[in-house]
Amino acid sequence: MPTSSTPVIELHDVYVMQDVNTILQKVSFTLDKGEFAYLVGRTGSGKSSLLKTLYADLPMGGGAGAVAGFGLQKLGADKVPFLRRKLGIIFQDFQLLFDRTVAENLLFVLKATGWSGKAKIQQRISEVLMRVGLAGSASKMPHQLSGGEQQRVVIARALLNEPVLLLADEPTGNLDPDVADSIMRLFVEINNAGTAVLMATHNYQIIRQYPKRILKCENGQLLDSTRVAVTLPE
Repeated sequence: MPTSSTPVIELHDVYVMQDVNTILQKVSFTLDKGEFAYLVGRTGSGKSSLLKTLYADLPMGGGAGAVAGFGLQKLGADKVPFLRRKLGIIFQDFQLLFDRTVAENLLFVLKATGWSGKAKIQQRISEVLMRVGLAGSASKMPHQLSGGEQQRVVIARALLNEPVLLLADEPTGNLDPDVADSIMRLFVEINNAGTAVLMATHNYQIIRQYPKRILKCENGQLLDSTRVAVTLPE
């Protein structure tokens, strides 16, 4: 449930660009604190490009936008790390460091985002691993974990800095249905604790099982289920 009048995402007539190509045009939507929305659409329709625009990996081509209180249209490169500390970003391909333990993967992020104090760091690593059900896995290497467990490490990594918003790009895309469902339940739990979630997905079974607001990339536009009827493939 929204708990603040200030949205965590606010876009007005934004153009989402990939190089010189316009992928989506006149995108306007807000996502409130604590809200959950799915981002759907065919491959190549603009889902990943929209997410990259939100975490300032792609520049906006026009319009006005703010994420976690940071204006995107005039966001200098020096401010991008501060924006990303407010976000948890979850990739489909995990992007874990496979030459380091689970704890060392998390330590790398904490040090990169300015944490100090050994006891404080160890406590935070323990907290997030417990949160995602991996309390006993800190010393394991990623290759010793299943795909679902690796995704849980990625979620733990995204939670380290207590983000106001999780951006997830196909987080269940490489997982079997039972594991995908357990990951989805974890997202719902995180959302219920107050973190906003925007999840790009092709998993329509999960959307039907856990119905939420839907944003759909289609024909260069973003359709919003709070304004128009959004259809999903059978």
